[in-house]
Amino acid sequence: MTHTILIVDDERNLRDMLRVYLEQEGFHVVQASNGREALYVARIEKPDLIILDLMMPEMGGYEFMNAYRKEGVAPVIMLTARVADDDKIIGLEIGADDYLTKPFNVRELIARIRAVLRRAYRPAIEPDLLRAADIVLDRAGCTVRVADQYVDLTPSEFELLGAMMAAPGQVFSRLDLMDRMSGNALEGYERTIDVHIRNLRIKIEPDPRRPKYIETVYGMGYRFALPKAPGS
Repeated sequence: MTHTILIVDDERNLRDMLRVYLEQEGFHVVQASNGREALYVARIEKPDLIILDLMMPEMGGYEFMNAYRKEGVAPVIMLTARVADDDKIIGLEIGADDYLTKPFNVRELIARIRAVLRRAYRPAIEPDLLRAADIVLDRAGCTVRVADQYVDLTPSEFELLGAMMAAPGQVFSRLDLMDRMSGNALEGYERTIDVHIRNLRIKIEPDPRRPKYIETVYGMGYRFALPKAPGS
């Protein structure tokens, strides 16, 4: 699923820079230069998430939020040069979902976007028991069985395996997988995922050098293999 992100900021250079980064991450991006224009764009484009600057001409971020929340429910990440706690509290009270102070790290913004989207659009019911091929993962019991043998996984390995088993065939980038891990996705580098995947393969694959469960999609990331048809 491709999510649509609406960037609302009066700094065109910032909007264009964010658009390039977000499109590289697979998002569809639309823009507005102030709150009034953003209300119009939001009605037409129905964005999945809004990145909103507070200080803008014509209609600022606070005024936009007061108007938008009467008709729209997309999560909002507010951007501002202000650092006062009162501004953050007001922003959250009027319906913002997260808050980032300028200047910011684009990688951090992308991680926050993914986290907010995951919270906002996660399935209403997530199954506790996942079965795929010879693997059974029990979220409630925090156990994993491979060919009826229990396997000890670290919490990070457990979460990564659960995320991929819940969507077999879907390609997860390293950032996607970092978002699935508990805590701040920015605490480690993306290559940390490669280490977890290598260790996971050692524990669950019959031959870690020729994995049949966790496949590498070169240049993109990893995926849990779709069940193969009999005789294939």
